Amino acid sequence: MLPRSRTMPSRIHHGVVEERHDFMHYSHVEARAPNVDTETHAMNIEADYSKSFDDDGRIKRTGTYWTASSHIITAVIGSGVLSLAWAVGQLGWIAGPIIMILFALVILYTSNLLAQCYRSGDPVTGPRSYTYMDAVKAHLGGKKVKICGMIQYINLFGVAIGYTIAASVSMMAIERSNCFHKTHGKDPCHMSSTGYMITFGVIEIIFSQIPDFDQVWWLSIVAAIMSFTYSFIGLALGIAETAAHKEIRGSLTGISIGAVTSAGTVTPTQKLWRSFQALGAIAFSYSYSIILIEIQDTIKSPPAEYKTMKKATCLSIFATTTFYMLCGCMGYAAFGDEAPGNLLTGFGFYNPYWLIDIANVAIVVHLVGAYQVPKMIAF
Repeated sequence: MLPRSRTMPSRIHHGVVEERHDFMHYSHVEARAPNVDTETHAMNIEADYSKSFDDDGRIKRTGTYWTASSHIITAVIGSGVLSLAWAVGQLGWIAGPIIMILFALVILYTSNLLAQCYRSGDPVTGPRSYTYMDAVKAHLGGKKVKICGMIQYINLFGVAIGYTIAASVSMMAIERSNCFHKTHGKDPCHMSSTGYMITFGVIEIIFSQIPDFDQVWWLSIVAAIMSFTYSFIGLALGIAETAAHKEIRGSLTGISIGAVTSAGTVTPTQKLWRSFQALGAIAFSYSYSIILIEIQDTIKSPPAEYKTMKKATCLSIFATTTFYMLCGCMGYAAFGDEAPGNLLTGFGFYNPYWLIDIANVAIVVHLVGAYQVPKMIAF
């Protein structure tokens, strides 16, 4: 077969052969006006896309100031609220409330700083960070990502251990309250928590096999209901106990050196150690930085996400601090130096036993769901 010629055949125009061999002349067509309907359709598609998706291509975020505030309050108020009476008891009527306010100011300041890390570069149009580690990678990078990642995983590991212990103690408290009720307090009802820890671990292993467990929408609703249930029960019982004794217990400086408690005589070393433990208990009750970025990632814009998050953080911490002051101070007023480490499991209360059981069941249910949060963040 002969090779095809690189030139085009001659064109015949009105009987005259044109010897033009260039391609552009051969393929020349009349110019047409643009299709207005096509351009309008394309503009409509673009407009619909901007209404349905954000600048990162994800479905439009719909979170508001109120939804972010509710998420924060739900995340902050947890089982740590039940230890605040003991913490105030170690610090006293003066230092206890002051320390709570100081920690609230610290968490407010650091949360506002972290909220500004949601976008890197420009706070309005910069790339988003979907998780805490994404923010660390975007703003720090290098070896600092590994260091922060290691610290976060250690923290998550400690949280998981704490949840396991707290849930098993609440399970055991249910059995103990029933035992106290049957024996009218004559039997000390000693028992081991090992079996309850194993039971809690088996439950979490089963739940960990559920795919997309983080997409179960009712999980946060149940956790919120449970956390507020046992917190309000603890607060109500503290108020009732204070009213029953018709006096406010406790001292300005907290438990004093030389005081005799169920654990023995308080020494200077124990007083110092207990004070540090109280600071840790208060700090733990305010902690929610692990999921702050995730909450902020649900907020719509404009206005810029960090502005809405700052307002939500301010409202949430104010509401949380007020609630903590009530729980901690009323618990200390009810029991004074004998305030237990946990109002519902340390058996500051024995009756009504059925209400104590409801509160402890609420704690267990809350922790069963909350345990899955570190897993979802880690993996």
